[in-house]
Amino acid sequence: MKRSIGLTSLMIAGIGASAAVWLSNKPNRVKAENFLRDWKEKIYPNIFKKSEKLPIHKGGHPHPHDEEDNNMVSEGAQYSVKFYNEKMQ
Repeated sequence: MKRSIGLTSLMIAGIGASAAVWLSNKPNRVKAENFLRDWKEKIYPNIFKKSEKLPIHKGGHPHPHDEEDNNMVSEGAQYSVKFYNEKMQ
């Protein structure tokens, strides 16, 4: 004989009903939203979050005593000017 309502269906309905009762309170909804937002950011990291970690504050303004950085900045400026001159002339 086949059961008309399965045990799995009753369990799913019970879980759904208990979730609805739990989410009826505003603090619980806020907790659930924060949990889901944090979980989503862990799975799919935001590209803007990654860019905040880069050392942008130093970009284009090297420290006078940092020779490696000064050389990199000066070579970069020469490369861009050379590239512009080749394209325009």
